Amino acid sequence: MSKVVDYYLTLISPWTYLGSARFAEIATRHGAEIRVKPVNFGEVFPRTGGLPLPKRAPERQAYRMMELKRWRAFLDIPINLEPKFFPANDQLAARLVLAAGETGGKPLDLAQAFGKAVWEEERNIADEATCRAIAEETGHDAAALLAKAGEEAMQQRYEKLTEEAISRGVFGAPSYVYKDEIYWGQDRLDFLDRALAQG
Repeated sequence: MSKVVDYYLTLISPWTYLGSARFAEIATRHGAEIRVKPVNFGEVFPRTGGLPLPKRAPERQAYRMMELKRWRAFLDIPINLEPKFFPANDQLAARLVLAAGETGGKPLDLAQAFGKAVWEEERNIADEATCRAIAEETGHDAAALLAKAGEEAMQQRYEKLTEEAISRGVFGAPSYVYKDEIYWGQDRLDFLDRALAQG
């Protein structure tokens, strides 16, 4: 495929989840390849001027909640605004997504399922048993995927992608990078759609 989008994300971002289905549809419609790249935004934020949610000013936190309500209604996605397992450590889940991508699996489907687990299903993706179940539900060999995800190479890949994201100017999730141009946030998908249409 000549059209390639690098998809930098964290699996626990509500914005990543809200945009996931639309992004997949846009990419499919334009025949674009998606390279799913989960990264550690706990490393990205302090190096790019961002703050984790608990450290943001109350005004910013309140506005975030308002925007989530607006987008939930607009997109008609039954997202839970205050999920039971948020924030959660998503590093195992991220390595599973990477492992799926390196073994012929379905990394995008898996990433979407992890997002749904957090934001709709009240499931804890920091829990290995939960991750195993989600891998199985998305058609993967969970035992093989967990074994692959446990390899040191997968952790190194995760760390390398985090550095790659920072080096390319990524500072927030989700970020879609097409032809070295960053489209930050699911509310920028219309711009990405137009760029892909132009080729």
